[in-house]
Amino acid sequence: MRIAMAQITSGIDPAANLELVDAAVARAAADDADLVVFPEATMCRFGVSLGPIAEPVDGPWASAVSAMAARHGVTVVAGMFTPAGDRVANTLLIAAADGSRSSYDKIHLYDAFGFTESRTVAPGSDPVTFAVGDVTVGVATCYDIRFPALFTELARRGAQVIVVPASWGAGPGKVHQWQVLATARALDSTCFVAAVGQAVPDDQQVAESSAPTGTGHSQLTDPFGTVVAAYDDSVQVGVHEIDVSAVEKARKALAVLDNERPIRQVSAPSSN
Repeated sequence: MRIAMAQITSGIDPAANLELVDAAVARAAADDADLVVFPEATMCRFGVSLGPIAEPVDGPWASAVSAMAARHGVTVVAGMFTPAGDRVANTLLIAAADGSRSSYDKIHLYDAFGFTESRTVAPGSDPVTFAVGDVTVGVATCYDIRFPALFTELARRGAQVIVVPASWGAGPGKVHQWQVLATARALDSTCFVAAVGQAVPDDQQVAESSAPTGTGHSQLTDPFGTVVAAYDDSVQVGVHEIDVSAVEKARKALAVLDNERPIRQVSAPSSN
């Protein structure tokens, strides 16, 4: 399988961001990619009002991405925002090469490090997998990477590859945390993990915003925890060959999914 990681920098204009997607998809397809993964918030970066930006998965923005995927014969995963009552959903569009599309709504919202995503974003609830040829791919979004149970659940649903589009928040130690978490989740799930972030924005004022606008350092990790590809913080599109048979080998050698046992939950001690 050939997987492309498209580490881009989104702006606030969804139409302009479509042009970035189109260029990256064309470049990845020319290098025979099967799957092209874009960051979270590809449709529009964080730090602006998302309600007016949000569109349904059958709306014009997603339809344009789906047309690109079909035209180039690849599957595309890209972050967007969809309406969710008085809030929006932080959605991953999954646009297949055959023109069909599906989606995943981020389950774990980024209420951390001084940012409150749940104020404007409604959480999802359902893990999602999809097929690229005979490979099963799971999806997670950014802050989801801190929750190993989602990754093991995706693996139990057949995922061999898990893609993690992100717009990681900057701060002391944050890049290191991202790299460690990407590696740990590959080991937890014995999957390939393609963690694809927004590059550091060109605009220094945006980069220093309290909103999570990206730190770069996309990373592809194999099921044994070996880093296959690691980017710097700049815009970059790369295509990487992975041997999915490594998943079966890892699950025989490192049988964490089979060896896991239920943990008895203990009630919090009484304050009396």
